[in-house]
Amino acid sequence: MNADVTSDVLDVPVAEIENLRVEIDGRSLVDGVSLRVLPGRVTALVGASGSGKTTTGLALLGEHPPGARVSGEVRVSGGGPVGYVPQHPGAVLNPARRVGALLDDIARGQVRDLPRTARRTEVRARVLRALADAQLPEGEALLRRFPHQLSGGQQQRVVLAQALLLGARVVVADEPTTGQDALTKSRIVEELAAVAAQGIAVVLLSHDLDVVRALADQVLVMRDGRVVESGPTERVWLAPRHEWTRELLARQPRFGVRVRNDGDGDCHADDRTGAPVLHVRDLTARHHRTQVLHVPELALHAGECLAVVGRSGSGKTTLARCLAGLHREYDGRVSLDGHLLPRSLRARDRRQLAAVQYVFQDARAAFDEYRSVVDQVARTAVRLRGAEAPAAGTEALAVLAELGLTEEQAHRVPGRLSGGELQRASLARALLARPRVLVCDEVTSGLDTVARCALLDVLTGLRRGRDDLSVVLITHDLDIASPADRIAVLDAGEVVEQGPAARVLTEPSHPFTRRLLAAAR
Repeated sequence: MNADVTSDVLDVPVAEIENLRVEIDGRSLVDGVSLRVLPGRVTALVGASGSGKTTTGLALLGEHPPGARVSGEVRVSGGGPVGYVPQHPGAVLNPARRVGALLDDIARGQVRDLPRTARRTEVRARVLRALADAQLPEGEALLRRFPHQLSGGQQQRVVLAQALLLGARVVVADEPTTGQDALTKSRIVEELAAVAAQGIAVVLLSHDLDVVRALADQVLVMRDGRVVESGPTERVWLAPRHEWTRELLARQPRFGVRVRNDGDGDCHADDRTGAPVLHVRDLTARHHRTQVLHVPELALHAGECLAVVGRSGSGKTTLARCLAGLHREYDGRVSLDGHLLPRSLRARDRRQLAAVQYVFQDARAAFDEYRSVVDQVARTAVRLRGAEAPAAGTEALAVLAELGLTEEQAHRVPGRLSGGELQRASLARALLARPRVLVCDEVTSGLDTVARCALLDVLTGLRRGRDDLSVVLITHDLDIASPADRIAVLDAGEVVEQGPAARVLTEPSHPFTRRLLAAAR
């Protein structure tokens, strides 16, 4: 919050929502929500996936779900632009245009009063400044890349740079720290705080309670489309009045090494015997001619969970995509049960496809928007296992229910599910292949604290029930990584450390690992 802004100005909202109700087919997405957005202040909406946070935030932009009945009033002072940083940034970045072109388009409109000879230089300066402000100091190197050549975290920060370039008086940030490591997350908090310090109002939609407490002035807690509690952040944290608020706060993760009992069914890192299920050797991956990843050796044994941690852009997702056959620009070997896996997904046979399943970070982009979720989940069993369609549909509903989605939700199209709900559906789709190796790319990043714990419990239960199921857990969150058997740490495309989780988290040998641990704590 900007201390230089007078209290009179701070009390005049730059945007307001009064008694907003959004309904689709008789189902309320948002019911009676009111909100005042003040300049220089951060207002946070928190709650579970599907609670109505994003629907409320998008109302400030004048956007509503297709076919929705909307009542209530939304006012934005001066009718100026409202910046928006979405939860799934890849969906709003034109895949056919380079990053530099996407940002130049915005900056050009701001330099038209300059002499023509000075415009190009000023456009580039503004673009690079916005990228640096969005925590992309290496922005110059990214300008020639296309969006699909960026990690999820890098895509998110490019969209934030677009919002900063717009110069909006209100910025809606929808899960801006989703998929970010502890170091980058703290920097994004600083950046959004700096945005607010300029007198810009920030509406933060988040399930990350640590970020909300560090950043927000005011908090609204939502559940099932309604605001169940609101007030100053510290009051809500120290004296929550509603039962749902207390449950959210009680399930908030606290970083630490988790000790597993001998009978929990996990494969301990020290007890690994026999040949690995999945083996990576001398892998060097490239984006065109640029090397982005080097992995001398990595092994995954039956029943083992390997967590791959690192900052956004460190190569985690590129490694995951190499394992799954989604990135073929690499040298080296990826073997399943001692047999070389083809680099390309299209060259793998049905057995190999079923054996290594990938759960995407951006679940929305992985679904056909016109077909029901349950049909797409069931299709995996039909295509890879030869199951009959009715049996596959029944199995799909059962797995979706286990992951917390009702039958009614399962029959919706993807656009009518929240990001967190779609992430769980994506996991269900992979599980219907009955894989040997499950590659999970930031699968908890879009979930609230309660749903995150439930999903991790499901993964733990799956491994207990299937001794042959191994998991590669791609994550920026050390709290998520701590129950794993082994941890591999990536930095700038290199594996800087790997070993048993307890050792890495308590006695790290590399300076970067120590920095990550310090930031998490």
